[in-house]
Amino acid sequence: MLKQGLTVLLAAWWLAVMMPVLAGEAKPMSNDPVLEARVMVIAEELRCLVCQNETIAASHADLAVDLRSQIRIKLTQGQSSQQILDFMVARYGDFVLYRPPLKASTVLLWVGPFALLLLAAGVLALNIRRHRGAATGSSMTEAEQRRAQQLLDQEGGAS
Repeated sequence: MLKQGLTVLLAAWWLAVMMPVLAGEAKPMSNDPVLEARVMVIAEELRCLVCQNETIAASHADLAVDLRSQIRIKLTQGQSSQQILDFMVARYGDFVLYRPPLKASTVLLWVGPFALLLLAAGVLALNIRRHRGAATGSSMTEAEQRRAQQLLDQEGGAS
C-alpha cells in the first residue's frame, strides 16, 4: 500500500512539474493532480490497442484518450485500480495489459521471442558450418587439380 501511495505521489509530481515541459506526453484531462496521477498509474499498465508498442498513458490515439477518460470516470465512481484493470481485461482481453500474465492463452507472447531467437541462432550455426565445410573441402577432382596446377605453372613461366 505504501508503494502504491508513493507511486501516486511521484506520478502527481510528474504531472504537475514535468508534463508541461514535455509536449510529447499525453496531457492531463483533470484539474485534480492526485486523480490524474492515479489515472496515469493505471494507464501505464495498459497497452494502447492502436499503437500496440505504447502504454495508453503515452499514446495520443483517440482510443487511448477514450480509455484514459474511462479510467478517470471509474476512479471517480470509487472503483479500485484492480477493478478497472479487470474491466479492461474483460472487455479487450489479456492483450490490453502491457505485461500480460503467463497462462495458456498468452504463452506465445512470453515464449515466442525466445523461440525465434533460438531458431535464428540455429540457422546461423547451420550456415556457418556449411560455409566452413565448403571452404575447407575441395570440390575439384584430382584430374581437375592437376590441370589447374599446369595452367598456373604455364602462367607463371609466361611472365
